[in-house]
Amino acid sequence: AGVGDVADVRRSFNRHLHFTLVKDRNVATPRDYYFALAHVVRDHLVGRWIRTQQHYYEKDPKRIYYLSLEFYMGRTLQNTMVNLGLQNVCDEAIYQLGLDLEELEEIEEDAGLGNGGLGRLAACFLDSMATLGLAAYGYGIRYEFGIFNQKIVDGWQVEEADDWLRYGNPWEKARPEYMLPVHFYGRVEHTPEGVKWIDTQVVLAMPYDTPVPGYKNNTVNTMRLWSAKAPNDFNLQEFNVGDYIEAVLDRNLAENISRVLYPNDNFFEGKELRLKQEYFVVAATLQDIIRRFKSSKFGCRDPVRTSFETFPDKVAIQLNDTHPALAIPELMRILVDVEKVDWDKAWEITKQTCAYTNHTVLPEALERWPVPMFEKLLPRHLEIIYALNQRHLDHVAALYPGDDDRLRRMSVIEEGACKRINMANLCVIGSHAVNGVARIHSDIVKSSVFKDFHELEPEKFQNKTNGITPRRWLLLCNPGLADIIAEQIGEDFITDLSQLRKLLDFVDNETFIRDVAKVKQENKLKFSAYLEEKYKVKINPSSMFDVQVKRIHEYKRQLLNCLHAITLYNRIRSNPSKSFVPRTIMIGGKAAPGYHMAKMIIKLITSIGEVVNSDPYVGDKLKVIFLENYRVSLAEKAIPAADLSQQISTAGTEASGTGNMKFMLNGALTIGTMDGANVEMAEEAGEENFFIFGMRVEEVEALNRCGYNAREYYERLPELRQAVDQISSGFFSPQDPGCFKDVVDMLMYNDRFKVFADYEAYVKCQGQVDELFLDPREWTRKVIRNIACSGKFSSDRTITEYAREIWGVEPSTEPMPPPDLPQE
Repeated sequence: AGVGDVADVRRSFNRHLHFTLVKDRNVATPRDYYFALAHVVRDHLVGRWIRTQQHYYEKDPKRIYYLSLEFYMGRTLQNTMVNLGLQNVCDEAIYQLGLDLEELEEIEEDAGLGNGGLGRLAACFLDSMATLGLAAYGYGIRYEFGIFNQKIVDGWQVEEADDWLRYGNPWEKARPEYMLPVHFYGRVEHTPEGVKWIDTQVVLAMPYDTPVPGYKNNTVNTMRLWSAKAPNDFNLQEFNVGDYIEAVLDRNLAENISRVLYPNDNFFEGKELRLKQEYFVVAATLQDIIRRFKSSKFGCRDPVRTSFETFPDKVAIQLNDTHPALAIPELMRILVDVEKVDWDKAWEITKQTCAYTNHTVLPEALERWPVPMFEKLLPRHLEIIYALNQRHLDHVAALYPGDDDRLRRMSVIEEGACKRINMANLCVIGSHAVNGVARIHSDIVKSSVFKDFHELEPEKFQNKTNGITPRRWLLLCNPGLADIIAEQIGEDFITDLSQLRKLLDFVDNETFIRDVAKVKQENKLKFSAYLEEKYKVKINPSSMFDVQVKRIHEYKRQLLNCLHAITLYNRIRSNPSKSFVPRTIMIGGKAAPGYHMAKMIIKLITSIGEVVNSDPYVGDKLKVIFLENYRVSLAEKAIPAADLSQQISTAGTEASGTGNMKFMLNGALTIGTMDGANVEMAEEAGEENFFIFGMRVEEVEALNRCGYNAREYYERLPELRQAVDQISSGFFSPQDPGCFKDVVDMLMYNDRFKVFADYEAYVKCQGQVDELFLDPREWTRKVIRNIACSGKFSSDRTITEYAREIWGVEPSTEPMPPPDLPQE
């Protein structure tokens, strides 16, 4: 970009700054500068955004609708500059104005509208769909409060509200002209003219659109998030007669629907408000989809199409887990009750349109809604589900006469003290494609959770291994590494990550080895400075940065990491003169507010840190740091600095993982079990370039059959016993010796995830990690191999597979025409 562009950005910045400053306030704050820059960058989006949407109306392609209750977007400013190719220009312009771009970027709040992997995957997918030129839309909820901010107080997690919209959001555009009604409660009337759902309560869904730019291809797609608004006549009919004030205050009841994100990861909480959220997003979105299907002219709202025959040729709906499962009965309701389509025809259309992604096999995570609650909130949808289920079970009964147990297992309605609707089963019968998110996970889906369904329709089941966007997770967060890669192999890898394989030619190139090591060291120094400023801890930047960042959950086994940290500590204490490979162990992640054990795990990590970090015998050989308030913007700092990535879930429990891929791409080596995508990562890189340990799925199953006895390991392994006894005796909690009783009891008598069973292999494998770290050249060669083999894990590859094998569309590398240069 030439000087003209820089001058242009500067002019534009000053103009925005002038108009964002309130009249009676002359001094601009850093936040004013951030908003001014955000508006400058946004100006470059709007032309492309309008052109892209116009182009879709003219071409009328098949449209992809990604439905998710979570979109974990993080910050937008830098990502938009990267994807528009504006970063250097803006950097220079801001520098000329005497400001620091990085400082301004830090002011932006994360859009934390997600818990973890599932919500972040949705964000990566939006980036890839735009980069691949697909006519795709992300649909979700505009939560007023996203995932809570985590504070650590006395070593305990304390939650505070994430008021991310407090200062406004420059990236969204409200679209009141597309506001839509959503109905709840009421009753069903069967009349000669058809079925009517009447006496309902109405909530309005107000859409907010956020632009989603592809990488340097002038495509800008849309993420549309719905916000709940009470209608103006809300509760001023029969309720609250004469109490006008009360009636207006009651509007909050309706508007609470989009107030807050439920903070559970891999756990189902059957609350009515959550069910309302799930129906709210689905009902609003389907009206939007059908409006767009009917009117194919840009900006025109008159219906052009009247027949739904071609609906599956023009619309693909991807259900991100079962949370938007109500799209299936809702589409049926619209087709049958409103559009008067024949039932069997409507069912065919619905199945051809919908596809379902399964994200977990943990039973406590599967959605099973109580029928009484469902019936009260969505009476017509319950009737539709019963009818769908009856036809489904008749079909199964005809194929397997007399197999009542199979009917029970395959029913959408689970019998019992309280009948429940099994949303996963609903998704399977209502979709033409069902996929897991890593090869091993998809195999487990077929052999366990949906075994009966797979026997019935094997062709329905697919695998789509997750991926991450290389724009945010390499270019944006690790520009130093991106630069030295581009120097060797050019820039095409950014949109075709498989080209990283070319780096295998440089695995013995001394200059490249040195450059890779140097970038890592710079990232470590930068992150050390950040941590020292933030937490006032002295960090040894030449130590191994050993990092485990993810939601806190028993299955992810942060406790196994803790036991290793204690073991290292005990080894140093018992032999202080021996030379140790220094480590900085960093563990970060949020615990669901109601998850007692996860909160105890955080307390244990912080308690170990207090003891280890203040022990003079240990010095800078070992530090244990809890990374507070782990979120997308912190991941962007921590991941490029990591040497070792911990991916240590019990085999068969982590569906895929995507953090594992980010670490691999950013030059960390992985210590991990054969679980989720680790299996495919090790296959790509070669097992000799991976630290694999622990039981495989088959061994876990065998151990389940013969019975897992934790005490046996405790008795047999002295270092394990010592660590457990220290936790138990109050060595790490002298003020409250019984503090960790629940943790120890769980480990000893009630550990579903078999932490002790993998302890010995884990500690031994960590010894091999130490050994390799002592040979920096050999370590870096393995790092280069890992980076070179990480290409498969681009979300561009994942989305290309979804497009071809599920949605029936072809990605395009053809850029959109550039917008007309703005005339000033």
